[in-house]
Amino acid sequence: MKKRTLGKSDVQITPILMGTWQAGKRGWPGIDDNDSIKTIRAAVEAGITTIDTAEVYGNGHSERIVAQAVSDIRDRVEYATKVFPNHLKYEQVIEACDRSLKNLNTDYIDLYQIHWPAGAFNSEIVPIEETMKALNQLKQQGKIRAIGVSNFSRAQLESAAQYGRIDSLQPPYSLFWRYVEQDAVPYCIEHNISILAYSSLAQGLLTGKFAPGHQFATDDNRASNRLFQGKNMENAQAALVKLRPIAANHNCTLAQLALAWLIAQPQTNAIAGARYREQAVANAQAASVQLSTDELQEIDHIGRMVTDNLDKNPVMWNF
Repeated sequence: MKKRTLGKSDVQITPILMGTWQAGKRGWPGIDDNDSIKTIRAAVEAGITTIDTAEVYGNGHSERIVAQAVSDIRDRVEYATKVFPNHLKYEQVIEACDRSLKNLNTDYIDLYQIHWPAGAFNSEIVPIEETMKALNQLKQQGKIRAIGVSNFSRAQLESAAQYGRIDSLQPPYSLFWRYVEQDAVPYCIEHNISILAYSSLAQGLLTGKFAPGHQFATDDNRASNRLFQGKNMENAQAALVKLRPIAANHNCTLAQLALAWLIAQPQTNAIAGARYREQAVANAQAASVQLSTDELQEIDHIGRMVTDNLDKNPVMWNF
């Protein structure tokens, strides 16, 4: 899989990244550590060498699972992790990074990201200048190679960029969830900031595996995902019917088609989670699906059957 440059940094990433929220277990019932380890390893062997995690995923559990999976081939992989908004004061950032370094069994992190802006989840409001000062210090020390932000609006991204180089934005972004296109994407294109799309398969909805009326366990985070509810789910099912012939023409799955469309968007790379090794390998194969300009436009039009009917709330879940 041909790598891409992360923003203006010297970090090279794969256009499809291995997402490991599920490896943290919390909010993902039925996850087995051994399966997670095998799946992450399989992703790397299939060409997905960039792995995204976060300190909050299972309180460091995901990071430790990543280390168990690939620390013996650290020179072949890129680690992206995140600091949660309850750790955005200067000293808290430094301490959080050190914990993540320990969890990941490494002496450097390729991309270190602010997971959510200060104030999210009732966290303390910390000036972005203070947080960026800590991140710049970590970068100068060689503990991190690049700085990114996640779940930031364009205005918040612009504010952070006043205090240091931001090389990536990680927003929720998929064929069925495209708010970022109207907000931060133009800024990212203008300033060469890589977009790392999370929930790139709309938490599995774009795989076509969930029928109308599917009920998630109450402790499954998807139970509160608005795309799986009411009219949104009906619109998604209708769109999937129209996407199936295009996928068939490419001899690929709906998931691979959705990923191929996403990584063809400007500046955009796709984080795709997987529970089992076969899913990780299939995700990697999406990078070889070549869509024509006409097909990209047709897929865009089909996706708008869902997105044009969403409300203006940019948060995917009813927390």
